[in-house]
Amino acid sequence: MEHEVLNWNDSQRKTGGIIPGSGGLPAFSLVAPQPSAIPILIAVPHAGRAYPGTLLERMRNPGFAALKLEDRYADRLAERVARQTGAALLVANAPRAMIDLNRGSDEIDWDMFARGAPDSGANPKPGIRVRSGLGLIPRRLQGLGELWKRRHDEADLAARIEQIHAPYHACLAETLATLRMRWGAALLLDLHSMPPLGFRGGQAGPDFVLGDRFGASCSGTLVGSCFSYFAQHRCGAAHNRPYAGGYVLNRHADPAAGIHALQLEIDRSNYLDARLAEPGAGFDAMVDLLIGLVRRMAGEVADLGRLGRPESWVSAAE
Repeated sequence: MEHEVLNWNDSQRKTGGIIPGSGGLPAFSLVAPQPSAIPILIAVPHAGRAYPGTLLERMRNPGFAALKLEDRYADRLAERVARQTGAALLVANAPRAMIDLNRGSDEIDWDMFARGAPDSGANPKPGIRVRSGLGLIPRRLQGLGELWKRRHDEADLAARIEQIHAPYHACLAETLATLRMRWGAALLLDLHSMPPLGFRGGQAGPDFVLGDRFGASCSGTLVGSCFSYFAQHRCGAAHNRPYAGGYVLNRHADPAAGIHALQLEIDRSNYLDARLAEPGAGFDAMVDLLIGLVRRMAGEVADLGRLGRPESWVSAAE
Protein backbone atom coordinates (compact mmCIF):
# COMPACT_ATOMS: atom_id res chain seq x y z
CA MET A 1 0.00 0.00 0.00
CA GLU A 2 1.34 3.42 -0.93
CA HIS A 3 1.80 6.01 1.83
CA GLU A 4 1.05 9.44 0.45
CA VAL A 5 -0.91 12.55 1.27
CA LEU A 6 -4.28 12.38 -0.45
CA ASN A 7 -5.78 15.40 -2.16
CA TRP A 8 -9.49 15.17 -1.58
CA ASN A 9 -11.79 16.51 -4.24
CA ASP A 10 -15.52 17.19 -4.46
CA SER A 11 -16.20 13.82 -6.08
CA GLN A 12 -14.87 12.05 -2.99
CA ARG A 13 -16.76 14.14 -0.44
CA LYS A 14 -20.48 14.07 0.18
CA THR A 15 -22.76 15.38 2.87
CA GLY A 16 -25.98 14.03 4.29
CA GLY A 17 -28.79 14.75 6.70
CA ILE A 18 -29.83 18.16 7.95
CA ILE A 19 -29.36 19.80 11.35
CA PRO A 20 -32.83 21.04 12.35
CA GLY A 21 -32.92 24.77 12.98
CA SER A 22 -29.57 25.41 11.30
CA GLY A 23 -30.81 26.78 8.01
CA GLY A 24 -29.90 23.62 6.12
CA LEU A 25 -26.44 22.70 7.42
CA PRO A 26 -25.58 19.03 6.73
CA ALA A 27 -25.66 16.66 9.69
CA PHE A 28 -22.51 14.82 8.60
CA SER A 29 -19.87 14.58 5.92
CA LEU A 30 -18.26 11.54 4.30
CA VAL A 31 -14.97 11.42 2.43
CA ALA A 32 -14.51 8.06 0.74
CA PRO A 33 -11.85 7.80 -1.98
CA GLN A 34 -12.95 5.69 -4.93
CA PRO A 35 -11.64 3.10 -5.28
CA SER A 36 -10.87 2.77 -1.59
CA ALA A 37 -7.19 2.82 -0.67
CA ILE A 38 -7.48 0.80 2.55
CA PRO A 39 -10.31 -1.22 4.19
CA ILE A 40 -10.82 1.20 7.11
CA LEU A 41 -13.55 3.71 7.94
CA ILE A 42 -12.80 6.25 10.66
CA ALA A 43 -16.02 7.61 12.18
CA VAL A 44 -16.25 10.55 14.59
CA PRO A 45 -19.78 10.82 16.05
CA HIS A 46 -19.22 13.18 18.99
CA ALA A 47 -17.08 16.08 17.70
CA GLY A 48 -19.82 18.09 15.95
CA ARG A 49 -19.73 21.84 16.59
CA ALA A 50 -22.60 23.16 14.44
CA TYR A 51 -24.86 24.50 17.20
CA PRO A 52 -28.10 26.13 16.04
CA GLY A 53 -28.96 29.27 17.98
CA THR A 54 -32.22 27.74 19.14
CA LEU A 55 -30.29 24.87 20.76
CA LEU A 56 -27.84 27.15 22.55
CA GLU A 57 -30.70 29.30 23.83
CA ARG A 58 -32.24 26.28 25.56
CA MET A 59 -29.01 25.20 27.27
CA ARG A 60 -28.28 26.35 30.82
CA ASN A 61 -24.49 26.63 30.42
CA PRO A 62 -23.93 26.27 26.67
CA GLY A 63 -20.22 27.02 26.55
CA PHE A 64 -19.16 24.73 29.37
CA ALA A 65 -21.68 21.98 28.63
CA ALA A 66 -20.80 21.85 24.95
CA LEU A 67 -17.10 21.55 25.73
CA LYS A 68 -17.73 18.71 28.19
CA LEU A 69 -20.00 16.82 25.80
CA GLU A 70 -17.81 17.09 22.71
CA ASP A 71 -14.96 14.79 21.77
CA ARG A 72 -13.07 18.01 21.30
CA TYR A 73 -11.30 18.20 17.93
CA ALA A 74 -11.26 14.44 17.46
CA ASP A 75 -12.49 15.26 13.95
CA ARG A 76 -9.32 17.25 13.24
CA LEU A 77 -7.19 14.32 14.33
CA ALA A 78 -9.23 11.99 12.13
CA GLU A 79 -9.10 14.24 9.09
CA ARG A 80 -5.32 14.45 9.11
CA VAL A 81 -5.01 10.70 9.63
CA ALA A 82 -7.44 9.96 6.80
CA ARG A 83 -5.59 12.27 4.42
CA GLN A 84 -2.30 10.49 5.09
CA THR A 85 -3.60 6.93 5.04
CA GLY A 86 -6.47 6.88 2.55
CA ALA A 87 -9.02 5.76 5.15
CA ALA A 88 -12.64 6.68 4.56
CA LEU A 89 -13.83 9.35 6.99
CA LEU A 90 -17.32 9.95 8.40
CA VAL A 91 -17.69 13.00 10.66
CA ALA A 92 -20.84 14.20 12.40
CA ASN A 93 -21.36 17.95 12.24
CA ALA A 94 -24.43 17.80 14.47
CA PRO A 95 -23.44 18.28 18.11
CA ARG A 96 -23.85 15.56 20.70
CA ALA A 97 -25.95 17.99 22.75
CA MET A 98 -28.59 17.75 20.01
CA ILE A 99 -28.49 13.98 19.57
CA ASP A 100 -26.04 11.26 20.58
CA LEU A 101 -25.22 9.09 17.58
CA ASN A 102 -23.76 6.40 19.86
CA ARG A 103 -27.20 5.74 21.35
CA GLY A 104 -30.13 3.84 19.94
CA SER A 105 -33.17 5.82 18.85
CA ASP A 106 -35.12 4.24 21.72
CA GLU A 107 -32.67 5.28 24.48
CA ILE A 108 -34.84 8.20 25.52
CA ASP A 109 -35.44 9.84 28.88
CA TRP A 110 -39.11 10.67 28.50
CA ASP A 111 -39.06 12.81 31.64
CA MET A 112 -37.27 15.39 29.47
CA PHE A 113 -40.37 15.83 27.32
CA ALA A 114 -43.42 17.97 27.94
CA ARG A 115 -45.89 15.15 27.32
CA GLY A 116 -43.85 12.41 28.94
CA ALA A 117 -43.69 8.85 27.60
CA PRO A 118 -45.96 7.85 24.69
CA ASP A 119 -49.23 6.19 25.61
CA SER A 120 -48.46 3.10 23.52
CA GLY A 121 -46.81 1.31 26.41
CA ALA A 122 -44.00 0.24 24.07
CA ASN A 123 -41.33 2.26 25.87
CA PRO A 124 -38.96 -0.17 27.64
CA LYS A 125 -37.46 0.40 31.06
CA PRO A 126 -34.69 2.99 30.70
CA GLY A 127 -31.18 1.55 30.54
CA ILE A 128 -28.27 2.61 32.71
CA ARG A 129 -27.05 5.23 30.23
CA VAL A 130 -30.47 6.89 30.09
CA ARG A 131 -30.75 6.83 33.88
CA SER A 132 -27.29 8.38 34.19
CA GLY A 133 -28.39 11.33 32.05
CA LEU A 134 -26.59 10.35 28.84
CA GLY A 135 -29.34 8.99 26.63
CA LEU A 136 -30.20 9.85 23.03
CA ILE A 137 -30.52 13.48 24.09
CA PRO A 138 -28.13 14.13 26.98
CA ARG A 139 -29.90 15.42 30.08
CA ARG A 140 -27.26 16.06 32.73
CA LEU A 141 -23.50 16.03 33.27
CA GLN A 142 -21.52 15.19 36.36
CA GLY A 143 -20.39 18.38 38.06
CA LEU A 144 -22.79 20.50 36.02
CA GLY A 145 -26.23 19.05 36.59
CA GLU A 146 -29.22 19.58 34.30
CA LEU A 147 -28.34 20.82 30.82
CA TRP A 148 -31.67 22.29 29.74
CA LYS A 149 -33.78 25.24 30.83
CA ARG A 150 -37.06 23.56 29.91
CA ARG A 151 -38.49 20.34 28.57
CA HIS A 152 -38.29 19.25 24.95
CA ASP A 153 -41.03 18.63 22.41
CA GLU A 154 -41.63 15.27 20.73
CA ALA A 155 -41.57 16.98 17.33
CA ASP A 156 -37.97 18.10 17.96
CA LEU A 157 -36.97 14.56 18.86
CA ALA A 158 -38.61 13.09 15.75
CA ALA A 159 -36.86 15.63 13.51
CA ARG A 160 -33.46 14.89 15.01
CA ILE A 161 -33.88 11.14 14.57
CA GLU A 162 -35.17 11.45 11.01
CA GLN A 163 -32.73 14.11 9.80
CA ILE A 164 -29.55 13.21 11.73
CA HIS A 165 -29.56 9.79 13.40
CA ALA A 166 -31.16 7.67 10.67
CA PRO A 167 -29.17 9.02 7.69
CA TYR A 168 -25.87 8.94 9.62
CA HIS A 169 -26.22 5.27 10.45
CA ALA A 170 -27.45 4.41 6.96
CA CYS A 171 -24.35 6.09 5.51
CA LEU A 172 -22.08 4.30 7.98
CA ALA A 173 -23.57 0.90 7.12
CA GLU A 174 -23.37 1.51 3.37
CA THR A 175 -19.74 2.63 3.54
CA LEU A 176 -18.70 -0.41 5.57
CA ALA A 177 -20.53 -2.73 3.16
CA THR A 178 -18.73 -1.13 0.21
CA LEU A 179 -15.34 -1.55 1.87
CA ARG A 180 -16.09 -5.16 2.78
CA MET A 181 -17.17 -5.91 -0.77
CA ARG A 182 -13.89 -4.60 -2.18
CA TRP A 183 -11.51 -5.97 0.45
CA GLY A 184 -13.27 -8.99 1.90
CA ALA A 185 -13.15 -7.38 5.35
CA ALA A 186 -13.55 -3.90 6.77
CA LEU A 187 -12.72 -2.17 10.03
CA LEU A 188 -14.70 0.63 11.63
CA LEU A 189 -12.54 2.74 13.92
CA ASP A 190 -15.06 4.68 16.00
CA LEU A 191 -12.97 7.56 17.32
CA HIS A 192 -13.69 9.26 20.65
CA SER A 193 -11.86 11.22 23.30
CA MET A 194 -12.05 10.92 27.07
CA PRO A 195 -11.13 13.07 30.06
CA PRO A 196 -7.93 12.01 31.83
CA LEU A 197 -8.73 8.97 33.97
CA GLY A 198 -6.17 9.83 36.64
CA PHE A 199 -4.32 7.39 38.85
CA ARG A 200 -5.88 4.07 39.78
CA GLY A 201 -4.24 1.54 42.05
CA GLY A 202 -1.06 3.59 42.12
CA GLN A 203 -0.74 3.60 38.31
CA ALA A 204 -1.36 6.39 35.82
CA GLY A 205 -4.55 6.19 33.82
CA PRO A 206 -4.32 4.84 30.25
CA ASP A 207 -3.65 7.02 27.24
CA PHE A 208 -6.13 4.93 25.23
CA VAL A 209 -9.08 2.65 25.87
CA LEU A 210 -9.95 0.06 23.22
CA GLY A 211 -13.54 -1.14 23.25
CA ASP A 212 -14.71 -4.25 21.39
CA ARG A 213 -17.87 -5.09 23.34
CA PHE A 214 -15.86 -7.68 25.30
CA GLY A 215 -14.81 -9.53 22.18
CA ALA A 216 -18.10 -9.33 20.29
CA SER A 217 -17.32 -6.60 17.75
CA CYS A 218 -13.83 -7.34 16.43
CA SER A 219 -11.36 -10.10 15.67
CA GLY A 220 -9.06 -10.78 18.60
CA THR A 221 -6.14 -10.69 16.18
CA LEU A 222 -6.85 -7.05 15.34
CA VAL A 223 -7.36 -6.11 18.98
CA GLY A 224 -4.11 -7.79 19.96
CA SER A 225 -2.27 -5.97 17.20
CA CYS A 226 -3.55 -2.62 18.49
CA PHE A 227 -2.29 -3.36 21.99
CA SER A 228 1.06 -4.48 20.60
CA TYR A 229 1.36 -1.23 18.65
CA PHE A 230 0.63 0.91 21.70
CA ALA A 231 3.08 -1.11 23.79
CA GLN A 232 5.81 -0.58 21.19
CA HIS A 233 5.23 3.16 21.48
CA ARG A 234 5.13 3.03 25.29
CA CYS A 235 1.52 4.16 25.47
CA GLY A 236 -0.76 2.90 28.22
CA ALA A 237 -3.88 1.18 26.88
CA ALA A 238 -6.86 -0.40 28.62
CA HIS A 239 -9.37 -2.90 27.28
CA ASN A 240 -13.13 -2.28 27.55
CA ARG A 241 -12.93 -0.55 30.92
CA PRO A 242 -14.35 1.94 31.43
CA TYR A 243 -15.46 2.17 27.79
CA ALA A 244 -16.46 -1.02 25.96
CA GLY A 245 -18.24 0.61 23.04
CA GLY A 246 -21.89 1.48 22.59
CA TYR A 247 -24.69 1.49 20.06
CA VAL A 248 -22.43 2.07 17.05
CA LEU A 249 -20.54 -1.16 17.65
CA ASN A 250 -23.68 -3.08 18.58
CA ARG A 251 -25.42 -2.04 15.39
CA HIS A 252 -22.67 -2.19 12.80
CA ALA A 253 -20.13 -4.81 13.86
CA ASP A 254 -20.46 -8.28 12.34
CA PRO A 255 -17.07 -10.02 12.51
CA ALA A 256 -18.44 -13.28 11.15
CA ALA A 257 -19.41 -11.40 7.98
CA GLY A 258 -16.08 -9.56 7.77
CA ILE A 259 -17.11 -6.26 9.37
CA HIS A 260 -15.04 -5.49 12.46
CA ALA A 261 -15.44 -2.49 14.75
CA LEU A 262 -13.34 -0.94 17.49
CA GLN A 263 -14.06 2.05 19.68
CA LEU A 264 -10.91 4.03 20.41
CA GLU A 265 -10.93 6.52 23.29
CA ILE A 266 -8.01 8.96 23.48
CA ASP A 267 -7.02 10.90 26.59
CA ARG A 268 -7.69 14.51 25.60
CA SER A 269 -4.75 15.81 27.60
CA ASN A 270 -2.43 14.06 25.13
CA TYR A 271 -3.43 16.32 22.24
CA LEU A 272 -5.24 19.35 23.72
CA ASP A 273 -4.01 22.25 25.82
CA ALA A 274 -4.19 22.45 29.62
CA ARG A 275 -7.80 23.68 29.45
CA LEU A 276 -8.73 20.74 27.17
CA ALA A 277 -10.19 23.32 24.82
CA GLU A 278 -7.76 23.86 21.93
CA PRO A 279 -5.10 21.81 20.11
CA GLY A 280 -2.00 21.51 22.29
CA ALA A 281 1.68 20.72 21.94
CA GLY A 282 0.98 17.00 21.57
CA PHE A 283 -1.45 17.30 18.66
CA ASP A 284 1.00 16.55 15.84
CA ALA A 285 2.54 13.64 17.73
CA MET A 286 -0.91 12.14 18.27
CA VAL A 287 -1.64 12.44 14.56
CA ASP A 288 1.60 10.61 13.73
CA LEU A 289 0.83 7.88 16.25
CA LEU A 290 -2.65 7.31 14.82
CA ILE A 291 -1.33 7.28 11.26
CA GLY A 292 1.00 4.44 12.20
CA LEU A 293 -1.84 2.55 13.89
CA VAL A 294 -4.18 2.89 10.91
CA ARG A 295 -1.50 1.81 8.44
CA ARG A 296 -0.72 -1.24 10.55
CA MET A 297 -4.39 -2.18 10.91
CA ALA A 298 -5.04 -1.65 7.21
CA GLY A 299 -2.61 -4.39 6.25
CA GLU A 300 -4.00 -6.80 8.81
CA VAL A 301 -7.63 -6.20 7.84
CA ALA A 302 -6.71 -6.72 4.19
CA ASP A 303 -5.05 -10.01 5.15
CA LEU A 304 -8.19 -11.11 6.98
CA GLY A 305 -10.19 -10.27 3.88
CA ARG A 306 -7.97 -12.33 1.61
CA LEU A 307 -8.24 -15.31 3.94
CA GLY A 308 -12.00 -15.20 4.39
CA ARG A 309 -13.37 -13.68 1.22
CA PRO A 310 -15.64 -15.90 -0.90
CA GLU A 311 -14.83 -16.09 -4.60
CA SER A 312 -18.05 -14.21 -5.40
CA TRP A 313 -16.72 -11.20 -3.47
CA VAL A 314 -13.43 -11.34 -5.35
CA SER A 315 -15.09 -11.18 -8.77
CA ALA A 316 -17.45 -8.42 -7.66
CA ALA A 317 -14.61 -6.29 -6.31
CA GLU A 318 -12.31 -6.57 -9.31
